[in-house]
Amino acid sequence: MIVATQTATKGANVELLLVQALSGLASAASLFLVASGLSIIFGVTRIVNFAHGAFYMLGAYMAYTLTSRFAGPLGFWGGLVVASLIVAALGALMEMVLLRRIYQAPELFQLLATFGVTLMVQDLVVLIWGPDDLMGPRAPGFTGAFELFGRRIPSYDALLIVLGPLVLGLLWLLFHRTRWGVLVRAATQDRDMVACLGVNQKWLFTSVFALGVFLAALGGALQIPRTTVTHAMDLSIIVEVFVVVVIGGLGSVTGAFFAAVLVSELNALGILVLPKISLIAVFLVMAVVLVVRPFGLLGKPERAPRAAAGLSFRPWKPMTQIERIGVALIVAMAALLPLFAGDYTLSVGSEILVFVLFASSLHFMMTVGGLASFGHAAYFGLGAYGAAFAVKFLGAPMGVALLIGPLFGMLGAIVSGWFCVRLTGVYFAMLTLAFAQIIWSVTFQWVEVTGGDNGLLGIWPARWASSPQGFFWLTLGIAVVGVALLRMLVFSPFGFGLRAARDSTLRADAIGINRKSVQWAAFVVSGTFAGLAGALFAFLKGSVFPDSLAIPISVDGLVMVLLGGIETVSGAVVGAIVYKALAIWLMSQTDLSKLILGAIIVLLVVASPKGIVGFIEHIRHRRPRTPTGADVPDSLGINMKAAE
Repeated sequence: MIVATQTATKGANVELLLVQALSGLASAASLFLVASGLSIIFGVTRIVNFAHGAFYMLGAYMAYTLTSRFAGPLGFWGGLVVASLIVAALGALMEMVLLRRIYQAPELFQLLATFGVTLMVQDLVVLIWGPDDLMGPRAPGFTGAFELFGRRIPSYDALLIVLGPLVLGLLWLLFHRTRWGVLVRAATQDRDMVACLGVNQKWLFTSVFALGVFLAALGGALQIPRTTVTHAMDLSIIVEVFVVVVIGGLGSVTGAFFAAVLVSELNALGILVLPKISLIAVFLVMAVVLVVRPFGLLGKPERAPRAAAGLSFRPWKPMTQIERIGVALIVAMAALLPLFAGDYTLSVGSEILVFVLFASSLHFMMTVGGLASFGHAAYFGLGAYGAAFAVKFLGAPMGVALLIGPLFGMLGAIVSGWFCVRLTGVYFAMLTLAFAQIIWSVTFQWVEVTGGDNGLLGIWPARWASSPQGFFWLTLGIAVVGVALLRMLVFSPFGFGLRAARDSTLRADAIGINRKSVQWAAFVVSGTFAGLAGALFAFLKGSVFPDSLAIPISVDGLVMVLLGGIETVSGAVVGAIVYKALAIWLMSQTDLSKLILGAIIVLLVVASPKGIVGFIEHIRHRRPRTPTGADVPDSLGINMKAAE
């Protein structure tokens, strides 16, 4: 009897796994549609389109409207297609109005522009459709279920399982059996050669972008019978899409298909088989794939970027005496702020200073080291938790906790950086994201130590720094010293070696500079300062939550760096002040803060791709042209007339 019961239980478990696997295959169809669109766009235009999730969300909302409120003339299936076409037209419009203006800019600036579009779409969706979740209609003809292994399988899931390979086949025919497809594949290999052959690149790029957006919108539209339509759909899908594209290989549609199936099955089966690591299984797989095969399963080596991160038109120079005096006066004026400002203003000022230090740490790695990290929040959060552990479990005073926090950030950077610096470009960025998500997942699930979603409370500063005035002065002092140390490193022998490795690996190797070693050191330095910022943040808020390691913090850091100017030494300081102050002020003034902030980011990227400080430097050093060419610096900053 017992044996029979155990056999029946095992059979039921196998049946449950098979059913769950089928559900994963159904989810893979929509994920593949969105990922293939992003992969196609990147393969031709080289744009890492952060707004791709926003188009997925717009496709779902538009499909809901056309199938629920205007179902008569179009029908359900016609509504899905028309909704996807409308969103594709919006994507093509964005490409023509915005992206065409910045195609020659470094890829990170395009990422910033598409992030601004994402912010705008989030508020526009709430403004048009409201904040409530919406439930779409069931698919006609696929409303029921059929029985398999004694369990009920939705008919709509079976349709999606068939749809995935069908779309893959259609895309293969499009790219291999049509003239347009041949041009697209040629542009993927060598865009300049395609232009030399007389192909109009503008309209080729627009058509590719429209196709990619159509696939993303269709992926969102197909989800309305399976799940609710929410204004958080974009961020929930974009991370998974990036993971799929990177695992499959950037620019490979077939790779995206296999990776979508792998990721969806890990999500579906991980909850049943390995519930403890279900949140990090996908990122563990991505980390392993990138370490073993740096360009993804079916990807190809990444081509050289258009411009090295931090490569400046004008060589960097230490501050002049007048500039030092000016900075000292600005710091002195900031130090006087607690004498007349209120508690709220000082709390906001302390938060801005914390993010000045955080953004400066990321800026050092990106600008001097040429390493664009998508997961820098991991070391910020590790610093916050390190300080919290010191207070809660060791009873350490604030001074000791402010030393332990950076050590946590440093240790995390040592381990993850050793793997990450073996990659470059987008693949490096995605591996940093994988490690950050692994650390976040561990923090979220290790409830006994970290408190999980409830966090750690009662992380208060010492009595002498407990007032808003005292904590502001403390934060100001640490931020100023931290930024000064990072700037000193830029002009140290280590900084020059790091810049050499950034600009030319071959030349750096020829003179004895090991790229991986110096970039790993820069990674560790950056993680340590980020940990210090996180420790300050823990005492500022009096608590620590897993959100401090989450993706939005990393994105905020990237935006601050790019807004300030990646071709400057200390642009992150201005970028952090402007972005954080503007975000806090807008949230207090309007319900459409993301719409306005996103529009400002887009305008700044278009008007000044060099960033705020970069634009100011460009204006300050601009020289009028003369007929003889005197006082006109070349790309190395040398006065050619004087050299003659």
